[in-house]
Amino acid sequence: MADVNVHLALCQRLLDADAKPVISHPGHAGTRVLRASTAAHGDVIVKIHRGLERHHQEVHAYRTWVPALGDRAPRLLATSDDPPAIVITAVAGVPLAERQLDPEAEKSAYRQAGQLLKTLHAAGPPRLEPDWTAWLADRAEYWIHQAGDRITAVRRVEVRAHMRALQDLAPLPALPCHLDFMPRNMIYGDDGTVRLIDFEHSRYDLPARDLVRLATRVWPHRPDLRASFLHTYGRLSAVDDAMLEHCAHFDFLTSLARQASPDEQPYT
Repeated sequence: MADVNVHLALCQRLLDADAKPVISHPGHAGTRVLRASTAAHGDVIVKIHRGLERHHQEVHAYRTWVPALGDRAPRLLATSDDPPAIVITAVAGVPLAERQLDPEAEKSAYRQAGQLLKTLHAAGPPRLEPDWTAWLADRAEYWIHQAGDRITAVRRVEVRAHMRALQDLAPLPALPCHLDFMPRNMIYGDDGTVRLIDFEHSRYDLPARDLVRLATRVWPHRPDLRASFLHTYGRLSAVDDAMLEHCAHFDFLTSLARQASPDEQPYT
C-alpha cells in the first residue's frame, strides 16, 4: 500500500490531482509501477526507477527517439527527478510473451516488431565514436570478474576471443538501441497491434545487441518468426551476422554475472 500511495501522490502532483489507482505491480528488474486513471489522459503508468542513470536514459529516449514510433509506443507525460520517475500513457494489451497466438498471428507480430526496431534504430544518426567494440571488450573484463566461479576458464578464453574478433570488425556504427528488446516488452493489443515499451536501458550501442536474445532464445526454434522479423527489419549482412555472434557471447557473460550479482545491471 505504501508504494501505491507514493506512486499515486506523484501522479496527482505531476499530472492530475484527481488521479485514481487502478492496479500496482512490481515491474521488471526492480522498478515499481502503478497504473492510474486520469481525466485528461485516461489510464497512465507511473514508474519509479531504481536510480538516476536508468531514469535519465528513459527520459532521454522518450524525448528524442520514441516519438519516431508514433502510436506504437507510450507518450511521456511528466517526469520527476526526486524520486526519479516518469508518467507515460498506458498502452492497451498484454506482453507478447504472455499471449497464445496462432502461427499466422505470431508472424504478423514479429513483422511489426521488426518494423518497430528498424524505426528505433533509425531515430538518430549513426555514431562511429567512441569505439563501441573496444568499450564492450573492456566491459567484458568487468563482467568476467563479476561472474567469478560461474564462468569456466575455457569460457573466459572463448569470450575474450569473441571480443577481439568484434574489435577486428571496427569501425562499427552505433545506433539508438532498446537493449531489452524481448517479447515481454512488446505489448500485443486485442486488434493485433504490437507496441514497444520499457526504454530505461535505451542508449547508443551496437544494433546487433537488440537482436541477440531473439536470435539465441526464440529464433532457433522458430525460423518462421526470424523470417517474419527480418522481412521488415531488413536482411542481415555478413558483418551483422558476425557482430550478432560475438555479442551473443557478451550476453551470455552478463547473464552469468547477473546470477552471481543480481543487483548488477545487465546492459552496462
